Amino acid sequence: MFNRMMGRTRYIVCRLFLHLQGDEVAPILGVLNSAARTAINADGDMDILGEELVQLCQTFLQYDEYWFSAANEGDVFWNEGEAGDYVNELFTDSAQRYGANLDLNSTSSNQPLSLPVTRNIIVMIIVGSEGEIPELETDLANISALKAAFKALINLHYKHKLRAIQVHFSPAQLGDELSSDQLLEYYPELIPL
Repeated sequence: MFNRMMGRTRYIVCRLFLHLQGDEVAPILGVLNSAARTAINADGDMDILGEELVQLCQTFLQYDEYWFSAANEGDVFWNEGEAGDYVNELFTDSAQRYGANLDLNSTSSNQPLSLPVTRNIIVMIIVGSEGEIPELETDLANISALKAAFKALINLHYKHKLRAIQVHFSPAQLGDELSSDQLLEYYPELIPL
């Protein structure tokens, strides 16, 4: 309330990394690809992007037994333009990580029937929001904190507090694999859960 009285808005921008590992993680790629297609078609509509984020968070909470490692980073801003610049900086970094570029033009109809099934998936979620979000402004390298963070993201959507949403993931499509060596090389910030 004090911030509002002073006429200043607090913005938080954060990036959350989640590494899922196991023989059964491949269906999550389907959910991620579906969300990506919807997001591209949404053309920046925050309600649609938020609904897709809710769907992803619920999926991650459902598959919590496959959570292997995580990390997070972020900052607080009093200027919307600076917050937006930081979102763009994190977006560019995420997009340049190994295997995080989605090719929606590839058709699965000409893929071989026996695709290698990935055992590793990395998801990078960037959000920008107004206000204070203690569940995101903390170390998320433990399971209970991560669960609270995903629930907070869901609530932020329903409270219409999200100002930016970006999701990257690797591998970007079924049949691609992400090896343990690639994880170490391209995602060094990950901390085992």
